[in-house]
Amino acid sequence: MRRTPAGMEIDEMKRIVVDSSASLYALDGIDFAAVPLKIVTDEREYLDDGTLDAVEMATTLRTYKARPAPPAPTSATGWKLMRAQMKFMPSPSPAPVGQLQRRPAGRRRVSGRAPGAQVFVLDSLSAGPELVLLAEHIRALIQEGREFDDVCEEMLRYRHHTHLLFSLESLANLARNGRVKPAVAAVARMLNIRVIGKASDVGELDVLCKTRGEHGALERLVLELKGHGYTNGKVIIAHCGNPAAAERLMHMVKAVFEGAQVRVTECGGLCSYYAELGGLMVGFEDADA
Repeated sequence: MRRTPAGMEIDEMKRIVVDSSASLYALDGIDFAAVPLKIVTDEREYLDDGTLDAVEMATTLRTYKARPAPPAPTSATGWKLMRAQMKFMPSPSPAPVGQLQRRPAGRRRVSGRAPGAQVFVLDSLSAGPELVLLAEHIRALIQEGREFDDVCEEMLRYRHHTHLLFSLESLANLARNGRVKPAVAAVARMLNIRVIGKASDVGELDVLCKTRGEHGALERLVLELKGHGYTNGKVIIAHCGNPAAAERLMHMVKAVFEGAQVRVTECGGLCSYYAELGGLMVGFEDADA
């Protein structure tokens, strides 16, 4: 074990590394590391390391007037990526509504203390539960004993058959980051309007429709699942302080799609920042996954 500049100890034989925009802080059955990101305001820094109370953060930021700094990695991130001998690394978008600076997927050599190590960087162009699907698929391939090149090829195929949908109760942080006009965000909140969207092919939030009330939003999510090719594969529903809606959506999906494999999780810090209180993020596999 070695200690990073930020004081974290890591094993130098990590197999899968994600950052905390995946809302995934542990993965059983495989060597794994999660690099925490920070959400920084003038009043406080929030370290998204798996111990953060994301709902409390989202509640506080709901009344925060200024624009938080863009989420950023801790000082240990670069150290980890260069020092850890990694086999695979699903790499998320900096934010579910932000544009990802594209990096080609492929094998990379790690310099320094891990000469000759093979690293596969996968542009997910997504966040949250879709990244969990990617990481879990890599784990399954490794546990099957698949060779490095086989895993890389399969992940390049599989990533085109996972998707991410959003249901947002609040547009406040989108307004703060210039994604929508503040007046639009205020009217949407006043009229109880939910925005349904998806992660686009370039890592941005595409608005699909707007609905009135929570039940309408859940019904629309089920319709969007069907429209995007879902049949009976895996679905992960992540929520920010809204377990009741997540559970309702899970039961609706199971009622409509026979054999659906659905589970509910909570958004971590970064995902809670963008989804905001009441928001849902839905990662799923299409029929060709």
